[in-house]
Amino acid sequence: MKILMVTSEANPYAKTGGLADVVYALAKELTIHGEEASIVMPYYQTIVKRVNGNVKLIGSFDVFMSWRKQTADLYRTYVDGITYYFVGNAYYFNRENIYGYYDDIERFAFFTLAVRNMLKFLKLKPRIIHIHDWQAGMLPALIKEQNGADPFYDNMRFVTTIHNPAFQGLFDPFLLSDFYGLSDDLFRSGKVRFKGAVSSLKTAIMYSEKITTVSPTHAGELLTEEGGHGLNHVLQYVLDDFKGILNGIDYEEWNPQTDGKIFSRYGYSDYKIGKRDNKDKLLQSFNMSKTDGPIFGLVSRLTWQKGVELIINAAPHIISRGGSIVVLGSGEYGAEQDFNRLTQRFPGKVGVYIGYNDELAHRIYAGSDYFLMPSLFEPCGISQMISLRYGTLPIVRMTGGLRDTVIPFTGANLDTANGYGFYDYTTPALIDTISWAIDNFHKPEVHAQLIYNAFRSENDWAKSAHAYLDLYESIE
Repeated sequence: MKILMVTSEANPYAKTGGLADVVYALAKELTIHGEEASIVMPYYQTIVKRVNGNVKLIGSFDVFMSWRKQTADLYRTYVDGITYYFVGNAYYFNRENIYGYYDDIERFAFFTLAVRNMLKFLKLKPRIIHIHDWQAGMLPALIKEQNGADPFYDNMRFVTTIHNPAFQGLFDPFLLSDFYGLSDDLFRSGKVRFKGAVSSLKTAIMYSEKITTVSPTHAGELLTEEGGHGLNHVLQYVLDDFKGILNGIDYEEWNPQTDGKIFSRYGYSDYKIGKRDNKDKLLQSFNMSKTDGPIFGLVSRLTWQKGVELIINAAPHIISRGGSIVVLGSGEYGAEQDFNRLTQRFPGKVGVYIGYNDELAHRIYAGSDYFLMPSLFEPCGISQMISLRYGTLPIVRMTGGLRDTVIPFTGANLDTANGYGFYDYTTPALIDTISWAIDNFHKPEVHAQLIYNAFRSENDWAKSAHAYLDLYESIE
């Protein structure tokens, strides 16, 4: 089966969050199962620098957006059995960042149109076109509304995965025609209308054969008023075709026994020695004080969704109980400043790196005792799975995929628990959970059993890929 993933980011070329990990890992697992998986994404400036010419230009074609005429340069390369296509255009993509520009709607409209044109240009006829989030969400509508009579596009079926429901690709109804050449009737009928605008995410939902999100619990949350971000009303129309499939992680990349990015490799049999060395060297790299107390790690976008205000509020308690905190991430300016202030308030006890550093991320997973994820909402989450893989116990709010992957220790479930969890999105709830974790850190037999359970957790992509294959094959 030919499967084309359409995405705004994917490893190993462009990443701002878990979306990149998921698209790459799923495509990789599908190729292992003998499927023909390919990925198409924009040719960002960061990718140009990364590949350093090691991609092949395979053609160029024009893309028209009303009165606008732009050229799409199409590049190709191969990684781990996956075919990567890159849509290049200097005007839209030769920029420092992936997102965050005033014309993002226009940039990804160009990308979407280019992907549609690319199919016929390459005579590429995937059986499944898998849309990830809002950026290319108009693609199913484009093909079905404008190319439905063309036999070339027959038998192409669409799957849309909602990774982050907070981003819905909203734009002015005028641009429906101005960018995409689609009739205003689609807006008036309500098929693409959402919150008084056009939503590319809603459009993808309404025009796809199947819709998924990234964990079973989050699928249920999206159907509620509280957790649906307004999509609950939309998803009611497609309820029979909506499913939550839990993400996995790449067990080759995230393996403490083979990880060349951490200070000392280890497995369950020698984790005490391995984690001790990783802890000491992690602290040293941040010029922090060596300690026998627990280290609390955080690798995250520093945004409201991730519960960073709860972590900042709980930090003095962690320090007072003999803990240390190591943070890697970037995001909202206020959150970045708050974490930097913690380093000044607690010198030697808090280390902060603003930005992203892949090697450091691996080292934090390996060198921490606990991993903080008190998210307000978390569709799936990857970090808690990685931390389990490294014998680092996650402390999570029980929401979305965190609820599907972390079994919180209650005192009565030592044989199965693999972390800690709480429900109320409040600082006291997080502090109480941290206190419980620290209490058990000083009970060697309890702590060791929880780490053993963490190592036993199974979160690779094999099960998830089978679920996606079953979904693809169920589409007539």
